[in-house]
Amino acid sequence: MNLMKSLYLGSAAGLVVMSGAHAADLPLKAKAVEYVKVCSLYGAGFYYIPGTDTCIKLGGYMRADLGVNTNTIFQGNTGLQAGAQNRSGNAFTWRARSDLTIDTRTATDYGVVRTFFEGVFTWTSGGYRGVRVGGSAYDGNPNGGVLGGQLGVFHAFIQFAGFTIGKAASQFSAPWGQYPGNIYDGLVGGGGALTGVNQFTYTTEFGNGVSASIGVQDPSAYYQPGIQNLSVYPGFNALDAGGFGSAQPFFGPVALGTPFFGYGLSAYGGTTFPDIVGQLRVDQAWGMFQASFAAHHNNPAYYTGLETSGGPGGKWGWAGQGALSIKNIPTGPGDVINISGVYTNGATRYNIQDMTALAGANTIYGGSGVGSIGFGYAPDSVYFPNSQLQLVSTWGMRGAYTHHWNPYWSSSVFGAYASISYTGEAKSYMCGVSIPRALGAGFTACNPDFNIAQVGANLRWTPVKNLTFTTEGVYTMLDQKHAGVANVPNNFAVYKPTGNYQLRDQDIWTVMFRAQRTW
Repeated sequence: MNLMKSLYLGSAAGLVVMSGAHAADLPLKAKAVEYVKVCSLYGAGFYYIPGTDTCIKLGGYMRADLGVNTNTIFQGNTGLQAGAQNRSGNAFTWRARSDLTIDTRTATDYGVVRTFFEGVFTWTSGGYRGVRVGGSAYDGNPNGGVLGGQLGVFHAFIQFAGFTIGKAASQFSAPWGQYPGNIYDGLVGGGGALTGVNQFTYTTEFGNGVSASIGVQDPSAYYQPGIQNLSVYPGFNALDAGGFGSAQPFFGPVALGTPFFGYGLSAYGGTTFPDIVGQLRVDQAWGMFQASFAAHHNNPAYYTGLETSGGPGGKWGWAGQGALSIKNIPTGPGDVINISGVYTNGATRYNIQDMTALAGANTIYGGSGVGSIGFGYAPDSVYFPNSQLQLVSTWGMRGAYTHHWNPYWSSSVFGAYASISYTGEAKSYMCGVSIPRALGAGFTACNPDFNIAQVGANLRWTPVKNLTFTTEGVYTMLDQKHAGVANVPNNFAVYKPTGNYQLRDQDIWTVMFRAQRTW
C-alpha cells in the first residue's frame, strides 16, 4: 500500500515538473488585432486607419470613351486635323481612363483637417499629321503610342480651418463646371478647371446654406490663351508643318500646323500676379445660386525679340459669372436645370475654358480641296508697335436640362454660346496691316469678331448602380465675321494647299460613347 502511494505521488510530481517546463516554452499572449472600423462621422465609405483617429475613403472610376469624327477626343474638333475635314481627320478616337481618389479627414480642436488626392492614368489613341515630304507622323504621344499612356493629377489639396491650399477646382467655376448636363469637354460659355488649379483660398460659412470664398490661383497653366503681338507674322510653324526650309519663317513653338491669319504671335512675359478669385454661394432645397468674380493680370513681353525695343505696360482684366441650379421641378424626381452666364474683359479663358480645343483658336475648313474656311481666335489681349494692350471682351452662357425617365434611363439637352469682340483700335490695325499682310487683300469685309454656338443631347442607361452607358451628340457652329476670300498658305500638317479660300461660317459635329463604372 505504501509502495502504491509512493508511485502515485512520484508520478504526479513528475507531471507537475514536466508541465512547468512546457509552460515556460509557451509564447506570451498575443496583443488583440486592431480591425478596421467604420467611421460614420463624414458619411458613407469612410474607415478609420488602424491605430489612428484619421478616417479615409477610397473612390474612383474606370472609363472607356469613343469619339466619332474627332481627333481631340471630347475637347472639341474645331482645329488641327479635326477641323481639316479631309483624310487627316480621324473617323474615331478611343480613350481609356482609370481614376483614383483618396480622401482623409481628422477631427481637431481647429475643426476637420482634410486632404484630397485624385489621380488618373489615361491612354488615348492618336492620329496622323502630315509632313512636308508627303508622309505623315503619329501624334498620339504622350497620351498613347510608345509611352503607353499619361499620368495626371487632377486634385491634390489640404483643407484646414476654412483654407484650401493646393490643386483644387477653381472657385470661379459653377459646381458642374463645363458639364451642366453633358460629357463633352469643350463647351464654351463659362469657367472650367474642374480638374484643379493651384490656389490658396479661404471659405467662410454664414449659415442657412450661405457661404463665401476669396483667394488667389495660378493663371499660367489654364488661364492664358494668348497675348498676341500683331506686329509679328509667323505664318506656319515650319517644323510642325513637316520639315525645315519652309517658305514661311519659323518663330515657334506654336500649335501643330496652325495658321495665324494675321493674329500675330503669342508674346507673354512671366507671371507677375496670381488671379484673384471670389465667390458667393447660396445652397437651398430648391437648388443653388452662385456669383463669382476673377481679376486676371495681362503681362506682355516686348515689341520685338529684344528688351531694348520696349513693350506695352501690363493691364488687369476681369471676369464675372452667375450660375443657377433649379431642383425639384415638376417634370420628375431628380430632374434639374443648370444655367450660367459670364462676361470677360482681358480674361478670356473664364469663358473659352481650358478644355476647349486649342483654348479658343478655331480653324475649320469647309471640306476637301480649296473651298471655304472659317477662323476665329480668342486671346486675352493684343498689341502692335507703339500701342498699349488692347483687351479682348467676351460674353457667353451655357446650360442643360436633365430628365430622369425612370431609375434606369435619363437624358439631357444642353447648349452653349460665346461671343468674342476686339477693340476698335485693335481691329483697325488687324484689318489695315496684319490680316492683309498674312492673307492678301481679297477681303470684302474684315472683322476679327466671332461667335461660337453649340447644342447637343445625350441618353444614359444605368442597368445597375454605378454603371452607366452614355451616347451623346454635339453640333458646333463657328459664326465668323470676315467676308470675301483669303489667300491661305500651304498647311502641310493637314494637307491643305495654298489657295483662295472663301471666308464663310463653318459647322462640325461629333458623337461620343462612354461606359463608366464608379466605385
